[in-house]
Amino acid sequence: MIRGATGRFLALWLFILQAFLVQAQQLGPEELVRKMTEEILEAIKSDQQLAAGDRQKALKLAEEKILPHVDFEEATRLAVGRSWNQASPQQKKQLVQEFRSMLVRTYSSAVSAYHGQTMKVLPARMKPDDTEVTVRNQYIRPGAKPVALDYAMRKTDAGWKIYDIVVEGISLVLTYRSEFDVVVKQDGIDGLLKRMATKNSPAAGVGSTSK
Repeated sequence: MIRGATGRFLALWLFILQAFLVQAQQLGPEELVRKMTEEILEAIKSDQQLAAGDRQKALKLAEEKILPHVDFEEATRLAVGRSWNQASPQQKKQLVQEFRSMLVRTYSSAVSAYHGQTMKVLPARMKPDDTEVTVRNQYIRPGAKPVALDYAMRKTDAGWKIYDIVVEGISLVLTYRSEFDVVVKQDGIDGLLKRMATKNSPAAGVGSTSK
C-alpha cells in the first residue's frame, strides 16, 4: 500500500516537474529575462553574504539562475570566430567546456553589482516568427545614470537562450574574440585550449586570456 502511494506521489511529482519545464521553454524572451533578473535581484536582496560578494554563493546563483538560459555552444562559436571551423569535434567540445567555465567566473563576479539596483526591461522589437532578438534592459540605481545591458537571444528546441551580453555597447563575446584570435594565430586551437584551462584554474583571476 505504501509502495503504491509512493509510486503515485513520484508520478505526480514528475508530471509537475515536466509541466514546469515546458512552461519555462514557452516563455518569450522578454518574460524569460524579466523572470531571471527578478530572481537574481531577490536572491541578492535576501542574502547579505551574497550581496557582499560571497564568491561561492555567487557561483551557485550563477549556476542556478543564469547558466540554464545560456547557449554556450553558440556563444563559444561566436567568440572563437573563424577558427571554430578549424577545430575538430573534440576540440569544439573542449572549447565549449572551457568557455563555459570562463563565463561562469565572469557572471559570478558581476553578481554583487546587482545589489541595490532595479531592472527595467524595454519592449523587444520582434515578429512572431523571429528566431533571434535583442532584449534591452536598463539597470537603475538612485543618483546614477542607468546602465544599458542587452541580451542577444536565439530560439532553440529548449526555448529562448542567451548567447551574448552587451553592456553599454560592449559585447562580451566579441571582447573575447579579439583575445582568442591573437592566441590562435600564435599557438593554434590547442594553444587556446591550454590558455583557457590556465585561466580557469582556481589560482587564476577572472576574465582575460592574456599572459
